[in-house]
Amino acid sequence: MPAPLPPLFADWFAARGWQVHPHQQAMLDRADAPALLLVAPTGGGKTLAGFLPSLIELADGTHAGLHTLYVSPLKALAADIRRNLSIPVAEMGLPIRIEDRTGDTPASRKKRQRADPPHILLTTPESLALLTSYEDAPKMFAGLSRVVLDEIHALSESKRGDQLMLALAQLEKFAPGLRRVGLSATVDDPESIGRFMARHPDPVEILQADPGPAPDIAMLETDTPPPWAGGGGVHAIPAVLEQVRRHRTTLIFHNTRAQAEIFFHHLWLANEEGLPIGIHHGSLAREQRERVEAAMVAGDLRAIVCTGSLDLGIDWGDVDLVIQVGAPKNVKRLVQRIGRANHRYSAPSKALLVPANRFEIVECQAALEAVMEHDLDGEPRGPGPRDVLCQHILIAACAGPFSADDLFAEMTTAGPYANLTRPEFDACLSFCATGGYALRAYDRWQRLKQRPDGHWHLRDPRAAQRIRMNIGTIQDTDTLKVRLKGRGGRPLGEVEEGFAASLTPGDTFLIGGQIVRYEGLRELTVEVTRHASRKPKVAVFMGTKFASSTRLQDRILRMFQQQDWPELPEHTRDWLKLQRDVSRLPRRDRLLVESFPHDGREHTCVYGFAGRNAQQTLGLLLTRRMEDNGLNPLGFVATDYATLIWGLEPLRDAAALFARETLLDGLETWLAGNAVMKRTFRASATIAGLIERNTPSARKNGRQATFSSDILYDTLARYDPDHLLMQITREEAMRGLVDFGRIEHMIERIEGRIDLIRLDRVSPLAAPMLLEVGKVPVAGAGQERLVAEEAARLMQVAGLQD
Repeated sequence: MPAPLPPLFADWFAARGWQVHPHQQAMLDRADAPALLLVAPTGGGKTLAGFLPSLIELADGTHAGLHTLYVSPLKALAADIRRNLSIPVAEMGLPIRIEDRTGDTPASRKKRQRADPPHILLTTPESLALLTSYEDAPKMFAGLSRVVLDEIHALSESKRGDQLMLALAQLEKFAPGLRRVGLSATVDDPESIGRFMARHPDPVEILQADPGPAPDIAMLETDTPPPWAGGGGVHAIPAVLEQVRRHRTTLIFHNTRAQAEIFFHHLWLANEEGLPIGIHHGSLAREQRERVEAAMVAGDLRAIVCTGSLDLGIDWGDVDLVIQVGAPKNVKRLVQRIGRANHRYSAPSKALLVPANRFEIVECQAALEAVMEHDLDGEPRGPGPRDVLCQHILIAACAGPFSADDLFAEMTTAGPYANLTRPEFDACLSFCATGGYALRAYDRWQRLKQRPDGHWHLRDPRAAQRIRMNIGTIQDTDTLKVRLKGRGGRPLGEVEEGFAASLTPGDTFLIGGQIVRYEGLRELTVEVTRHASRKPKVAVFMGTKFASSTRLQDRILRMFQQQDWPELPEHTRDWLKLQRDVSRLPRRDRLLVESFPHDGREHTCVYGFAGRNAQQTLGLLLTRRMEDNGLNPLGFVATDYATLIWGLEPLRDAAALFARETLLDGLETWLAGNAVMKRTFRASATIAGLIERNTPSARKNGRQATFSSDILYDTLARYDPDHLLMQITREEAMRGLVDFGRIEHMIERIEGRIDLIRLDRVSPLAAPMLLEVGKVPVAGAGQERLVAEEAARLMQVAGLQD
């Protein structure tokens, strides 16, 4: 029988004209379950569903101390939830104290929260891990009853989620019987997420809400077709600006920060009416992001150009349109972004897609169909990474002496580490204690010591400060702060060190939507002045470079097998038909390889549909094999879907290049001394605690950290190649930057079926790849015209004209 709402809450709902949604009632009815996962659409009241049992349990004012912990991927989301929760608490006069705790929280409040925690604490995985590292953690969390994990799908996709699950396993020790609640709108595999978030081997109950009305989503029609390659959506500026005029507030999403800066700049130049438009991304100064957020909440902005910093469940004002510029690469991400518009359960979200180039038209159409069919994509989760496990062992040591047996038993209750073996755990413990065989002679890595009773503890208690300063799995890019020159100059954000190093006084670049002039470097800060130039350089932001999901790629390959494509624009249909006439369209069960001459060079195009990282790796491996075979490759370029290689000799036999063993042998040889491995080693060694980015005296800059990590890598590669960190590095490189698993997946699905087609000229599908190569390295005002002329020439060669 459904649990009735207490009169105070029933009256509050009635006063607002609301009714409890069925999934909110189900969450109330099952509030005592050890683990619940609620999958409900954006705007469906997920947050209130997650918190309603806590508010009711706290309403009588008898609970002292911390009752509910809320964890989100974003600091801004925690602050937003605090604002939203404060409304019902204030209007019902509930005796509940709600606070957030993130990296932006003042130190004085953090210290007070540990001694006198609020009833509901809103935080992030990193702040939670830090809290568990203190000796007083058992006291702070002793009364904890529920943990709400918001946007659980986003947490599960990174090492932040692995760290969070280890922290929750530790909290179970302080608060046995802790109830866990996961919330998400975009879960492709609920059972998998349930195993991830529940205490192993406890089951999870999955509640699926009514998905609500289908989104109103389409491709934006533009007078000018997208360019053949590259892009960034600049061709669509007039059409986007018209949509901004027609709507109250529009979010304009981009996949990278640099693309957002370029688009904002062009949008602002075209904005002759002076419509209030802002920009928001993770490289901007916190003060600037907060100003934009406040203006959004107040309804003062008509459009916000943004990146993933506004992806998740924040309710930003009266947003009634979302525009996605560039192919979304991932259907779940697209659904999440669409949900920012019309953030109400009963109203369909409205969104428009803007392909950045011709191929992205196909990808956007595939994504549209996937959204309408509720076909979400996701990659299978591997076991919990061991560098995160090493960090957790050090965190546990900061909190006090521990038993290895007890810690191992505790860790294996965390979903990602349920299959952790004792030898794997012992290897991590040994590494944390001594640094490993090749490093055990150095005092700096002698961090743990075993007492006569068998318990482990910090060899030097002062090490706790350094460990706490380096908690977290988010890896900083090598960035420098950007600040206006002069006493008290306002911070603007940050740029990559490599970009800063390329600047000379007088150079201009974009940051925060404004053009600034580089004046010099002072105390690791880039000093700039405002500049009136209209043609800046562009700041190089790392951000997240998405690869298309395998599910989306498979859908595109299925589309290629249609006889016609009435859903696509005429120019794209003609392009695909011509490709089928002069060559073939790629298929999922066969690998298409084209060979053709162009501009005095021999070219090979491999349509692997394996994602950008894997296609990049494929280029490296194939050129190495082609070199061994005397084909004299000169270079390559890769996209999500293909790798184009150019050289001196034509490819006559493709099958020998794609044997798995051949590729794997080449990969091993290439990885042995490659910068990819050193970059991966640096990230894993930082997470595992071998390298410190932050110290009590000063923070290392990127060059210092790279130098020290390179020395360590070279030392271990020479003297201890089986060192734990070397094993972890190889695993991480294969899974991430190299993504060899995608190449193996490609080899499995084609099963040796390779179609090598020799053409007398570039094919229509390969022609845009030649533009990716950068054949027109001309800077200045004529660049866009020359690129357009080169595109027209290539398409004429390929047999296609606009």
